[in-house]
Amino acid sequence: MESTDARVEPVTRLHELLRAQRAIVGVLDLQPVLHQIVRAACDLVEAPYGALGVISPDGTALEQFIHVGVDDSTVSEIGRLPEGKGLLGALIEDPRPIRLEDLGADPRSVGFPEGHPPMRGFLGVPVRIREEVFGALYLATLVPRGFSAEDEELVTSLAATAGVAIQNARLFETASRRQSWLQASTDTTLQMLTGSPDEVFATIGHKVKELAGADTVTFVRPAPEGDTLVVEAAVGVGSQELMASAYPIENTLSQYVLDTGTPLVVDVSRDELPLQGSVFLSSVVPVGPVMVLPLIGGRTTRGVLFAGRLRGRLRFTEDEVEMATVFANHASIALELVDTRRDQQRMLLLEDRARIARDLHDHVIQQLFAAGMGIQGVAAGLDEPRAEQLEEVVGRVDEAIRQIRSSIFQLTPHRFGGHLRTAVMEVVAEVTPVLGFSPDVSFSGPVDILSDPQLTGDVAAVVREGLTNIARHASATRAQVTVSGNADRMTVCVRDDGVGLGETGRRSGLDNIRRRAEQRSGTLDIEDAAPGTQITWTASVV
Repeated sequence: MESTDARVEPVTRLHELLRAQRAIVGVLDLQPVLHQIVRAACDLVEAPYGALGVISPDGTALEQFIHVGVDDSTVSEIGRLPEGKGLLGALIEDPRPIRLEDLGADPRSVGFPEGHPPMRGFLGVPVRIREEVFGALYLATLVPRGFSAEDEELVTSLAATAGVAIQNARLFETASRRQSWLQASTDTTLQMLTGSPDEVFATIGHKVKELAGADTVTFVRPAPEGDTLVVEAAVGVGSQELMASAYPIENTLSQYVLDTGTPLVVDVSRDELPLQGSVFLSSVVPVGPVMVLPLIGGRTTRGVLFAGRLRGRLRFTEDEVEMATVFANHASIALELVDTRRDQQRMLLLEDRARIARDLHDHVIQQLFAAGMGIQGVAAGLDEPRAEQLEEVVGRVDEAIRQIRSSIFQLTPHRFGGHLRTAVMEVVAEVTPVLGFSPDVSFSGPVDILSDPQLTGDVAAVVREGLTNIARHASATRAQVTVSGNADRMTVCVRDDGVGLGETGRRSGLDNIRRRAEQRSGTLDIEDAAPGTQITWTASVV
């Protein structure tokens, strides 16, 4: 292109610069500001092509590439946008203006991909926000003559104004987001106090997904047995499959956050992770940027809030993490309130059970025993056929007394720690809302006497895995849990009337309980058929 020095008066070009600056500073939304900067720069120096590359937080590549002058079909044909290599990356490494008559002749140029327009003249200037280099403004022409020194000066001045406009847009965006987060915290406080646990988790999950721009949000808590994580709630992409999932805690991002109590922000598709294990969420949803926030309770870190964006999206900013962390503290308060409410309800239930047990023992059993004694006394004075009939009645009374005593034992509150029945019933109560119905639970043999705390944890993990698999895959209407024990072996059976496990693609939970069985010289058998699936787990009690 011909130099504009010969055909445009300096005053006219100054007016054009001022007009371009006004167009930039008049926009407060960040993404529209970035596009307006590129368009204004192209108009200012009559460049057919322009782009603004936003540098990633680690300063090594371009995180965004906003372009003007290339139509959508050409962009689709080119494919992947530049990431800041070669000549474009030179401005990242050394943020000083670059002006070239023919960019193809520069040794830093890496060439163009197939379908890219044949650009020649090149002008690149850094865009700064105070001392921070935000990105770089790139302009290109079709002819090798390129840009003049005056063009460089004008675009550099525009880039300075662009830095101020970007900073203003960032501040406006941050203020708007903070107001939204604050309003969300206020709105959810009443929900925390009055809603059910499921409603509380769902409300918080939806708010985090909306305000943080996440594609999926999960709440993860350690299971009572300690070596497993359970997804308490899930919102967004993959929520149906993630809900009630259980997976080993070892070498996970959640374990790292639970141990350190500090937030973690990474891109699991690009960054080196602090732990070299797999990311469970990425096996269900193709996430890239994630933020993992601790839910800090009164004494310990109670769980983790996991927010993820799909691969290719921008990573979470420091402001987003800060605001989400404050909101996560509200989630932690919700957990405290839910647990306190659950403990109060459990205490009322246990007190009621204890009263019923006392009444059964002190009144019902005594009355039945007295009635049996009276019947035996009457039978002593009757002929043999009638006496035998009454003895059968006495036998039924004795059986009723034994059943009542068994019920009293189940009604009597037990402290967790080897008391297997209590641990199993707690797991069943936690999973019931996800199932949508109450499974039938039965015990056979002296299971509490036979179990130690470790075996109790194993049995609880088996019951949890069996019921959560039913919730996720079986579409069942009924489920039954049977726990039986004898002097040698403990057996757990979980069955349903659903469509079977099918090809889930992930059997980590089943592999986990299989290892538990093998460590105790036991077995895991799965009868997967429709209708109905049965999981039978055995372990030695010795």
